[in-house]
Amino acid sequence: MKPIWIDDTSTLREARPDDAAGILSCIHALAVYEREPDAVENTVELLSETLFGEQPRAYAHVVEREGVIVGIAIWFLTYSTWTGRHGIWLEDLYVDEAQRGRGYGKALIASLASVCAERGYSRLEWTVLDWNAPSIAFYRSIGATPMDEWTTQRLDGDALSSLAGAHHA
Repeated sequence: MKPIWIDDTSTLREARPDDAAGILSCIHALAVYEREPDAVENTVELLSETLFGEQPRAYAHVVEREGVIVGIAIWFLTYSTWTGRHGIWLEDLYVDEAQRGRGYGKALIASLASVCAERGYSRLEWTVLDWNAPSIAFYRSIGATPMDEWTTQRLDGDALSSLAGAHHA
């Protein structure tokens, strides 16, 4: 993806290794916004390995304004057995609160939609917290629809370890 000028001071581009600290700062700010300020365990080192290591397992697009990362979209590939094609899972979308309303969020999602179109991917999906009315309204405004019949499931912590241990017993 070539960098795209959003306005006179802002560009949208694929993340680079020297962006890791700025991306992590946005992740921390997102955790605060989502009422989980102490939940982030990620580090610059872990993030760098995930995004820029020998075998990247996730990807990021960033909005840079006057040399500062002010928006992120972190994503990875999914696969649909029904369509037989990949898709994109948007793990995190965040725009600094002071920078909202400039079109950065829409530009970030549009960049992922472009990746889907260019590569023949069939879906762009993500979750949103039920209480996050501003984000839900934004997603509806760009044509996203809720998957009402689906509920996200998660195994982590002790439950994950216990199940993994039962498999090896």
